[in-house]
Amino acid sequence: MNRLSNKVAIVTGAARGLGRGIAQKLSEEGARVVIVDLNDEACKEVEQEFSNQGYSVTSYAANIANQDEIKNLFNYVTEEIGAVDILVNNAGINRDSTLHKMSKDQWQQVIDVNLTGTFYCTQEAAVRMKENKSGRIISISSASWLGNFGQANYAASKAGVVGLTKTAAKELAKHNITCNAICPGFIDTDMTRGVPDKVWDQMVSKIPMGRAGSPSDVGNMISFLASDEASYITGEVINVGGGMVL
Repeated sequence: MNRLSNKVAIVTGAARGLGRGIAQKLSEEGARVVIVDLNDEACKEVEQEFSNQGYSVTSYAANIANQDEIKNLFNYVTEEIGAVDILVNNAGINRDSTLHKMSKDQWQQVIDVNLTGTFYCTQEAAVRMKENKSGRIISISSASWLGNFGQANYAASKAGVVGLTKTAAKELAKHNITCNAICPGFIDTDMTRGVPDKVWDQMVSKIPMGRAGSPSDVGNMISFLASDEASYITGEVINVGGGMVL
């Protein structure tokens, strides 16, 4: 089923892990995906791999925390590929530390990328989607937005993404633009595979479904929200975590 046939989708942080899985799912659904990441070499590798599978993809290296680079990204996509139909705000970083030990840089780096970067992308998409009277903006928050030990910066940034999403949903609904947030639970990616086995087992033990999620679990929800089938769903915060957050 190609329910996103010929739709133009930008996915940030798409060179690895969850973002890569999301980009692949949207490609499978027929979208023309722009793979955005800070790592230019990794972007090109994913572009080549997806192209070899027959998907229509383009790579673009950009720092989402830099507003000028985001403006250039959207200008490029609009001029060279077509009007942006779908934006997936996935790019994010973590700099974990307990509250009393967290440095100013640790705080600011996470806020700059996870929240301000998401704002830059959302704002740029909104301006263009309003002209087209159509669009889908889907942002990746986290179960950690409810608070998590050692993640004051990350939790604050992801809570901010929820607030940004709900505000954008209210402002943009009249333009036929939907805005939703996804809160993934414990997802099996390169990053999570780096944790010790004991930590992995502890995390999985907290999940009622008894397993870590996969990037495709998140990708399936995003492809639905990006489709015409979800045209009346906006301002929602959806957990994809196997029941980890209930």
